[in-house]
Amino acid sequence: TVNCSNASRPRCCRWRSATSCSNAAGRDAVLTLIERCASVAEPYGELLLPFDLRIRSRLRCRLVSGEEVVLKTERGAVLRGGDCLKSEDGRVVRVAAAPEKVMHVVCANQFELTRAAYHLGNRHVPVEIGDGYLRIAADHVLGDMLLGLGAKVEEMEAPFEPESGAYGGGHGHHDEAGHGGKIHQYEKNE
Repeated sequence: TVNCSNASRPRCCRWRSATSCSNAAGRDAVLTLIERCASVAEPYGELLLPFDLRIRSRLRCRLVSGEEVVLKTERGAVLRGGDCLKSEDGRVVRVAAAPEKVMHVVCANQFELTRAAYHLGNRHVPVEIGDGYLRIAADHVLGDMLLGLGAKVEEMEAPFEPESGAYGGGHGHHDEAGHGGKIHQYEKNE
């Protein structure tokens, strides 16, 4: 096998990050996932990642099977549970949202829940919005704030799928023509 750290990168490997190298015999190549694709009935493997890793476009990680893979996808894209990724050689891997420590927030009524969502959004906190609940990454300071607003807060382990934000992707503000981002899935009718 080959060790692909930068310090021991083989001469045959032209990539600085050593993410596409293999040993001299051409075996043990690292599977490189490069783009989203349509779902398939039987994917090659499953990539189980928490939210903080599903927002990265460059990542070295392992499939559930233990096989090492490299993620080289479009910058600014958020991977969601159920998304599929295609490798350079055409194999398809399905992404799964890993259970992680979250706070499940419920309130006595819709007004209180909306108020809690407002205060979380005002702090630019990633929030999952469900039918009658909010979820945030576990944070005792935010938990105390929510309790102070009258919410019921339960810590649990669950997949975390927060909203992608008003502009649905990266943090760019305007394109070259001076147009702002597109809000969620809604298109402006002109």
